Amino acid sequence: MKDLRIRTFTAVAATLATMAFLLLAPTSVEAQSRPDAHAPIGVMGDHMHSGGEIMFSYRFMRMHMEGARDGTESLSNADVFEDYMVQPTRMPMDMHMIGFMLAPSDRVTFMLMGNILSNSMDHLTGMGGEFVTESGGFGDTKLSALIGLKDEGVNVHLNAGVSLPTGSIDERDVTPASSPNEVRLPYPMQIGSGTFDLEPGITIYDVTDGGAWGLQARGTVRLGENDNEYTLGNRFLATGWLQYRLFDQLSASVRVEAQRWGNIEGADPALNPGMIYTADPNLRAGTRIDVPLGFNWYFVDGPLYDHRLAVEINLPVYQDLDGPQLETDWVLTVGWQKAFEVF
Repeated sequence: MKDLRIRTFTAVAATLATMAFLLLAPTSVEAQSRPDAHAPIGVMGDHMHSGGEIMFSYRFMRMHMEGARDGTESLSNADVFEDYMVQPTRMPMDMHMIGFMLAPSDRVTFMLMGNILSNSMDHLTGMGGEFVTESGGFGDTKLSALIGLKDEGVNVHLNAGVSLPTGSIDERDVTPASSPNEVRLPYPMQIGSGTFDLEPGITIYDVTDGGAWGLQARGTVRLGENDNEYTLGNRFLATGWLQYRLFDQLSASVRVEAQRWGNIEGADPALNPGMIYTADPNLRAGTRIDVPLGFNWYFVDGPLYDHRLAVEINLPVYQDLDGPQLETDWVLTVGWQKAFEVF
């Protein structure tokens, strides 16, 4: 795991160095000049660019999961130990997302998104022992095209994307039962899907005098079976947001986000679902509704003119899980965006 952490640190350091370079780059004179011209930072593929523009972005996301849930009910440690010898108790996940957008015309914007993940999972055994497993590295790569359907008044565009299986599905670590050998980690600790996935969607938004609003629906459709003999469940997400421009530089936002994901089809033969519930492919589906709150800051002058910073905190208000599963406590996203006119 030491080598993995070194590689992750190196990749993040390179990203930050690139950002520092871009701080000194020329500014697009025709970039959108309002904080609410972009959706809250947790919304992906929300806006298009004028022909000849490019945009770089960086997002850091921390998701914190703690405690088990079955359906809408929380479970105690004793409840889980009635069926399993080991149970996860806590899982923080960090994700660094690096994005690039290119608009060859006013009607089409291409988007590339890569990410680096770092996972850690705390465990408790029936005998009172504790241990931690870790995984991390480059995740799956997202390619998409935003295709404009309407750009007068209310804006409408299609999101046509594909996810490439660049993330590992063979993450391993040492457990008390396997020591000193490493074993393959359960599904939540893997950092890729192992399959090519379609990611269709549609986005509707409008920027008004006082603020902005938007709606988006996106799906993830898995194609085929991966090399470890399973297919992650399909996923559907719908969100709507309202933004209020507090002043020229700052807007506040509130969203409602609902998502549903399915169970895994097939099963990884290297995992034992009788030992721990994270290894059971039939205990992965769920529904969650969040209310994310955020701020967008747009620099209107000074050395950071035309740069954007944003933050959003997701607060789950409803979770229904095919459990036991770890429940999500909160998700924090912090981001930076900068557009340039290049041709």
